Amino acid sequence: MFEGIEFLNKEFFWLFLLLPLAIIWYLFKYKKQTAELKISSIKGFKIGSSIIPKFKHLLFILRLLVLALLITALARPRTVDVSTKTKTTRGIDIVMAIDVSASMLAKDLRPNRLEALKQVAAQFIKERPNDRIGLVEYAGESYTKTPITSDKAIVLRSLESIKYNTIIEGGTAIGMGLATSVNRLKDSKAKSKIIILLTDGVNNSGFIDPKIASELAVEYGIKTYTIGLGTNGMALTPMNILPNGNIQYGRAQVEIDEELLKEIAEVTGGKYFRATNNKKLAEIYEEINKLEKTEIEEFKYYNYEEKYRPLILLAGMLLLFELLLRFTIFRSFV
Repeated sequence: MFEGIEFLNKEFFWLFLLLPLAIIWYLFKYKKQTAELKISSIKGFKIGSSIIPKFKHLLFILRLLVLALLITALARPRTVDVSTKTKTTRGIDIVMAIDVSASMLAKDLRPNRLEALKQVAAQFIKERPNDRIGLVEYAGESYTKTPITSDKAIVLRSLESIKYNTIIEGGTAIGMGLATSVNRLKDSKAKSKIIILLTDGVNNSGFIDPKIASELAVEYGIKTYTIGLGTNGMALTPMNILPNGNIQYGRAQVEIDEELLKEIAEVTGGKYFRATNNKKLAEIYEEINKLEKTEIEEFKYYNYEEKYRPLILLAGMLLLFELLLRFTIFRSFV
């Protein structure tokens, strides 16, 4: 009955404690409200059978109802319609720089490093609905896979289409990947700009020094999170491509230039992470997701509709009805 209704002045409900007191008072006094005449015998009187006196308590019940309605009206019942509007006050532009060199096919992560990364990165993208995201691929050279965009469907499709191929030059050009990412963000008007650079190797290709690329990131106010991907020790890594197109795997030492990645992160105000398995990789992206929060301002609009007026109107009608009964039908009984 009161679903969706709130009471502004709940303290008036304490007045309901008067109702039991009124009932006790009425039960104690009602016998004295009717005149009594004591006689020795009623044999000479004709006994009537009117039903009206039996309903004389109705007047008191009506008074109680009137009092209860007035107390409820004093408590100010009202309905509240709340509508909300959100406004993103601090957007973040993010570029994910992904190493697509042959070593990303290593099987120390399941099913391999590249596919494990794509699964975790896809979840990260889905959890950033208010930010613009772009993708950069790099191996021996780099290029923009997807410019920064707020259309997550496009970004997710582009991420899914990332595959190892022999078209892009081999090697690991960390400086090139970072520089291309900076180039995508340098003209951004976002309040916060970040790069998530992931690699599983050492910088051994490209014509841009990673330290120069880091300085460019600092100049444009771009924070860089770096991730070294690969287990500690030996990993089942691609060795060469057979004539039939299949990849031949062999055990090889995992080499990641952690000092370089730490330096890039430190200089740009970011953080370095090392992902040695699928679980750790997922935890890293979760941590970055928490570190880089988009501020959202929420506006709430309240529409109040007062409900006490019908209660007062009903109380007035019941009071008039009680007075009408008191001075007509029950005039001789009360």
